Amino acid sequence: MASFRKANADYEAWLREELDGDIVESDLREKWAKMAAGPFPFLRATYWRWAETILDICPDLATAAPALAVGDIHLENFGTWRDDDGRLVWGVNDFDEAAEMPYPLDLVRLATSALLARPSRIFRGKDMCASILEGYGRGLADPRPLVLDERRAWLRDLVVVPEQDRAHFWAKMDALKPSKKTPAARYRDAIVGAMPDKTCAIAKFSRRTAGTGSLGRPRWVGIADWRGAPVVREAKALVPSGWTRVPGRGSPLLRCEEIALGRYRSPDAWYDVIDATVVRRLSPNNRKIEVVDEPNHLLDPRMLRAMGRELANIHLGTGNPRKAIERDLAKRRRGWLREAAGIAAQFVRGEYKEWCRR
Repeated sequence: MASFRKANADYEAWLREELDGDIVESDLREKWAKMAAGPFPFLRATYWRWAETILDICPDLATAAPALAVGDIHLENFGTWRDDDGRLVWGVNDFDEAAEMPYPLDLVRLATSALLARPSRIFRGKDMCASILEGYGRGLADPRPLVLDERRAWLRDLVVVPEQDRAHFWAKMDALKPSKKTPAARYRDAIVGAMPDKTCAIAKFSRRTAGTGSLGRPRWVGIADWRGAPVVREAKALVPSGWTRVPGRGSPLLRCEEIALGRYRSPDAWYDVIDATVVRRLSPNNRKIEVVDEPNHLLDPRMLRAMGRELANIHLGTGNPRKAIERDLAKRRRGWLREAAGIAAQFVRGEYKEWCRR
């Protein structure tokens, strides 16, 4: 296994090649800083490394039933959106690294992120893993989108957007400087085409820095005035999943739209993938809970069960892997998820320390 520094240099060279050199160097430097901020943000920033090492450190997962999976799943990869009927929906909101892989890898990565984010000893790894598996089992038995308009009042209350957050969103949009450079056609056309009215005049196109793992890829925002108020659309470059970057894992075909539109989800009405570009609406009404702000909410057993349920919705959303997954789960010994997540967390902490010594 290559050292992390060597592997990171190789990955960034690959990323530059995939983007034809259109990499945002300042964002890449921000990513390096985030990687040094702690093991949890390090995990978020390095899915590519997880993809190339996880089956070496947890080889017993390699033969598990395959499913079209999220790949880069973690505690902060969940949020809210509005579906075609305007209903409030909660679930996974980023599928950039989606690929077919052994289904347990999503469960192990989610559990690993929980172990790395644990703010105090009141959250035991054993209990967190049990909650994820319990939710996953419920989702396998009864897959359905997590629509919040009628059910799960506790979750709906958590994701209500405070007025200060709403004001902060618009302050950030206002602070974006108009770009002196016109976006490439793929970004410009995606943003214009995603506006509610195709005749909307874009007031400004701006570069935007956001996320962690995707830092370095171009990300553009377009803001227009529509019926008396601003509307915002974002377009971001996609590259093949870090999973398929490893030789022998099949085609680098983008699978993010396919998984987002799975049969057991009520997808974001504004999510689209065009010409290796993902476009979506940005709105102050969408809510994502972050570890730095509210770790106790994210590590609450009810939340972890909901996350596990959503992963089942996703794994069952394409193909028909239910029976194979259930057979594999039945064969796994008690405590398997805690053991695998513990091994993975220890490995991530080691590489994080290596990065901080640079």
